[in-house]
Amino acid sequence: MAHGTKPGAGGSTGGYRDRFWIPRFWDGMNLPGWWRLLVQNRFAVAPKCWAMALIISDLATVNSALGVLQNLIYGRRIRRARIEEHPLFIIGHWRAGTTLLHELMVLDRRHTYPDTYACFAPNHFVLTGRVFPKMLHFLMPSQRPMDNMQAGWARPQEDEFALCNMGLPSPYLTIAFPNRPAQCREYLDLEGVAPDELRAWQRQFEWFLKCLTACHPGRIVLKSPPHTARIKPILDLWPDARFVHIVRDPYVLFPSTVNLWKRLYQDEGLQIPTCAGLEEHVFETLTRMYGAFERQRELVRPSRLCDVRYEELVRDPIGQMERIYGELELGGFDQARPAIEAHMAAQADYKTNRYELTPELRDEITRRWGAYAERYGYTPPLAASQAAR
Repeated sequence: MAHGTKPGAGGSTGGYRDRFWIPRFWDGMNLPGWWRLLVQNRFAVAPKCWAMALIISDLATVNSALGVLQNLIYGRRIRRARIEEHPLFIIGHWRAGTTLLHELMVLDRRHTYPDTYACFAPNHFVLTGRVFPKMLHFLMPSQRPMDNMQAGWARPQEDEFALCNMGLPSPYLTIAFPNRPAQCREYLDLEGVAPDELRAWQRQFEWFLKCLTACHPGRIVLKSPPHTARIKPILDLWPDARFVHIVRDPYVLFPSTVNLWKRLYQDEGLQIPTCAGLEEHVFETLTRMYGAFERQRELVRPSRLCDVRYEELVRDPIGQMERIYGELELGGFDQARPAIEAHMAAQADYKTNRYELTPELRDEITRRWGAYAERYGYTPPLAASQAAR
């Protein structure tokens, strides 16, 4: 529990960590990436997590072998795949509503997206994607452990996990070893990354999107919060990329993000997390993320960037989605409307987590994230009664 926060009603999947056979983010990692992660963290795997680590080690060998086989069979097809329509990126801080927005955007049949299997198995999903998810459906929990939102191999997922499993550096690797120093912090915004390493990151990212295109042509809709701070490197690859930027009441955002990382450290980590310094990490990360975003957002043409507030999206999803389509010149909203209406109706009973903040923590959020709150219209503070999706 974060200092100064008290969780209320919320989802829990007790015993998730103890079920070591349940798929983890790292199960799709290739052998070089997995070995490098272990070496960098001095093999500091907790004894309780040894079984999980052994499974990941075995799978890493399989993933690399299947990756070689995929390249032999489909490499030419992937290399020739053309990303005709530049991607649409859903950006914003963790717990700001990016998942909800992602799910709504991909209801448009013209759009495609990386699903959970593609992000868990980015090295070979073109080869195995039609068979393995059906074989492994019983392993995937039906709900996400941190918030009870639906989970499944075919549901949209964050492409940052795909990059991790392809062996690229990522801040998300901190989840694997939460008691070690934060991993790859320079890869949050890519601003401190050496030019050759940045080009390697861009090549691998483009390769993953070519794999997606080879399987399902169409405009790719991506969602990963770190992309909020990576506007320029993204535009270098896709100058006509579109961005939907979603924001959320920071007095909800902070406790919900702390809860997210605690849950991921517990369920996905290879150590028993102490969570020392976690609150400071959350404070600093938003500041760094939005420092980069505000410096780079002017690089995007007005017709390629749309801001939306989570509260307004929940209150009027059809109106806000129609506005997004209009501002980004996507067209075709009338064809997408029925699916969006049906999705929101199905989510009507969804219960969000609730948090209570101490006055001291609320004051600290105001002090540390005041620029974000003022920039996006969250002053005076809104009633922090809901957690972000």
